[in-house]
Amino acid sequence: MSTVIMVVIIVAIVALIAGAGYVMWTRARSGKLRKQFGPEYDRAVERHGNRSAAERELRSRQERHQELELRELDPRQRELYREQWTHVQEQFVDAPEAAVEQGDRLVAAVMGERGYPTRGYEDRVAHLSVEHGRTLDHYRRGHEISVRASRKEAGTEDLRQAMVHYRALFEDLLAVPAEERSAGKVGDQRTPGGRS
Repeated sequence: MSTVIMVVIIVAIVALIAGAGYVMWTRARSGKLRKQFGPEYDRAVERHGNRSAAERELRSRQERHQELELRELDPRQRELYREQWTHVQEQFVDAPEAAVEQGDRLVAAVMGERGYPTRGYEDRVAHLSVEHGRTLDHYRRGHEISVRASRKEAGTEDLRQAMVHYRALFEDLLAVPAEERSAGKVGDQRTPGGRS
């Protein structure tokens, strides 16, 4: 076999290996983004119409998120916020619209305390999606109901659902970090759903 043919075969094999490696790398990267962002990954793909553009946006969110100075809440702060949430829920019986509005503000307060930006709904959603993608849809639904309530287009059951949705993100934001739970630093072992 001539040297030229050997070189061509070697180049072809190297190209195939490189191509296969690239495909595996992009699939792994896509899988990692899908796992991290949860339902938000599919929402981004739907919005952009293709996976590449959606993944570029999600990676951009990751980069912006890394610039934030996020902090965990100490156990005392967590308990104070939970007490405030209980108070908001108690008010729901007499004033459901006001309770939903207060619930929305309380979620924003916890976000601010944690170091997330609190201006602009879309900006909040983008930043939250990086670490809270699994509960972000709850926040979207709660916000949609709040907007309808401000136009007097939401019934009591809708408002109750808004509270449920806000609570899902609220508990996720208050969750004890895994490293604290595993190190036994915190007595509060509740999971994001509020269960022990």
